[in-house]
Parts: sequence; structure tokens; C-alpha cells
Amino acid sequence: MAKKGLSVWLVSSLTFVSLVHLADAISALFFGNPVHLLQLYPFIGEQLQSLTPETYLLAAAASTLVCWGLTCMVTFDSPIEQFLHKILSDAKKQTAVEAQMVAEKSDVLDAMYETIEASNETLSGVVDIVRNVKNEVKCIQPLKLTVDDVKTELGNLKKEVMRIEEKTKFPLLCGACGKPLSPEFNLCPYCGKNIKLHDEVIAVKTFR
Repeated sequence: MAKKGLSVWLVSSLTFVSLVHLADAISALFFGNPVHLLQLYPFIGEQLQSLTPETYLLAAAASTLVCWGLTCMVTFDSPIEQFLHKILSDAKKQTAVEAQMVAEKSDVLDAMYETIEASNETLSGVVDIVRNVKNEVKCIQPLKLTVDDVKTELGNLKKEVMRIEEKTKFPLLCGACGKPLSPEFNLCPYCGKNIKLHDEVIAVKTFR
């Protein structure tokens, strides 16, 4: 800030001096007054006094404009504004670099997006399969119960068939113990009772 203040003071002082010379040149050209300021310069005063009023006026006007422009440039050149412009410029450059990187990686992003979509489709298919399996399991459970009932009925039927086979194979029953006996048995193998004698007694009783 001190450098800027010194620069503003210097160029504004030069602008004021140039403006005073311009006023002196206008006074000499338009009013015929003698030139006073050019005599103040110690070494080149005589050479400057040899200038015509027109040349003096043009030189003073040019120097005034130049010094005034420099004064405006130095005055309105704010370090904070420069800093902000630098930050904005760096941000724009960084944004451009990031945009370029994103453009370069767009193929990778597209591939990732396609992979995600394919994964979603696969997951949807898996969910449908699981749902179908659950429904099939629900349908199989009643069938399992039916199969168990059929097995029970078959077991009962098998026992009944075995009982019928025993009755067919052993049509007689022991009068003492009730066990099935074959017709050719004379004695009950379970209790030892005489089968033939018992049958004959039954036959005689039936005959009478």
C-alpha cells in the first residue's frame, strides 16, 4: 500500500505540473503573455524558451494527458482486485482442467453406468427366481403332507394285506391261545394243544 501511495503522489504531482504548463502555454498563445515556467529549468531553460507557443501548448497538453492517464491507472489499480482476479482466473483454469478430465473419463463413467444397469437387471432376475422358488416351495409343502398321508395309508394297507395273507396261509385258530395255525398242524406250536382232536369234537357237536 505504501508503494501505491507513493506512486499516486508522484504521478499526480507530474499531472499537476503538466497542467500548470498547459495553462501557461494557453496564456502565452491566446493572450500574448510571456512564458514564465520554462525559465525555472536551470540547464535547458534557454532551449525551452526557444519553443513556439503552439509547440509548447501541444507538448504541455500531451504530457498532461499522459500523466493523467498514469494517475488513473495507478489509482484504480487495487491489489485486492488483482488478488480476486487472480483467484478467479485460477478457479477458471482449474474448472477447465477438471472439465477436461471429466470429458476424458466419460468412457469410464459410461462403462460404470452400464455395469450398474446390468447388475440391477441381474438382481431383478435373482429376485424373481427367489420369488418363484418360494412359491414352488409353498406348493410342494401340501404335496409333502399328501405323500406322508399316502405312506401312512400304504403302511396300514400293507399290515392288512399281511393279516389277510396270514389268514389265508393259516386259516385255523388255536382254541386255547387264538394263534393262527396251518391245517396240517396236529399240535399248536404256541401252547401245545391237540388241534385234530379239538376239530373232531367240534365236528361231532356240529353233526349232532
